Amino acid sequence: MNWSLNAAQTNSTDLPQPSSSNPFLTEVFLSVLAESGSVTVDTGWEPTHARHTDGLFMPVYRKDHSYGEYVFDWSWANAYAHSGLNYYPKLLTAIPYTPSQGPRILGDWRPEHLAEWTAQLPDLCRDTGSSGWHILFPEPELAQQFKSPDYILRQDCQFHWQNKGYRDFHDFLDNMTARRRKTVRKERQKVLAQGVELRMIEGVDMTSDWLRQFYLFYHTTYLKRGRTGYLTESFFTLLQSRMAQQTVYALAFRGEELIGGALFFKSDERLFGRYWGALYDVDCLHFEACYYQGIEYAIAHGLRVFDPGTQGEHKIPRGFEPTPTFSAHWLAHREYHAAIAHHMRHERAQVEAYIAEARTLLPFKSDIYGEQP
Repeated sequence: MNWSLNAAQTNSTDLPQPSSSNPFLTEVFLSVLAESGSVTVDTGWEPTHARHTDGLFMPVYRKDHSYGEYVFDWSWANAYAHSGLNYYPKLLTAIPYTPSQGPRILGDWRPEHLAEWTAQLPDLCRDTGSSGWHILFPEPELAQQFKSPDYILRQDCQFHWQNKGYRDFHDFLDNMTARRRKTVRKERQKVLAQGVELRMIEGVDMTSDWLRQFYLFYHTTYLKRGRTGYLTESFFTLLQSRMAQQTVYALAFRGEELIGGALFFKSDERLFGRYWGALYDVDCLHFEACYYQGIEYAIAHGLRVFDPGTQGEHKIPRGFEPTPTFSAHWLAHREYHAAIAHHMRHERAQVEAYIAEARTLLPFKSDIYGEQP
């Protein structure tokens, strides 16, 4: 067998070189998740990573739930349960708690490597007692390899900001319609009028006191929904010690009091918005910390794309464009696989129509983008 699963944690030094366009599929990030206790058997993420004899590495987790994935298959699990079948555990290739499109295989993979993986899936699922295998948010080039009828390819939509070579934030606004330009300026002014100042702090300049405060902000966001955050405090401290060069924080101050903030990751060409929170309700602070500060930073540093995270139609009028994302699914129970595949064809048509409609709502001038009224 050319692919094998290994239950050991990800802390070896023989992984292939990570992609320069993504900070998440790296030995460091996956190790931080595991060593911090955020990704363990106890949290329902059992590392069972896959390696190929050609040196490829693919993160694989044995999951007994679907939390922290952001591609929703609860209805599939319910259908299995109603038939007296077990949907969990399942095998999952994803970056835990990170709904961000990117590479999912480290190394120079070829289509034949994926064909070998497909051929081995029945044995791998049987040996691990899993109902199937799922890959979430793969880069489009990889997603295109998962074809029917072997796989169910799902499509979803996120909203990403694209840098059109803007000189600065004002140049970006000048490409918007007058109404939307006025609204964005008013939102930014509201934050200032409430006595709140935003500062972009590089990870290497983040203090331990600010980091402890940020961890509280992160949990505050979840507590408002009656939950606790997935990530432990140790995750953030390990992140600071090992990946500070790839992080930047938008911190909100009222006077000298730190009241909120957002954490971003960065690569050579992309900015990734990940976590945010605040102690107080400040009108428009979320837009400023999570979107406008990120756009300014991306322009200033010549970054091509800003991925602010999942969900959020409210991103459209602020200049974030609908972007297709994908997941692929292989179920060992082939009758259920076929039934779900049939349903997903209808879902994909709906998603494609949604993306087309969302593009008509972008706030840019029609003479520049040719799509808006």
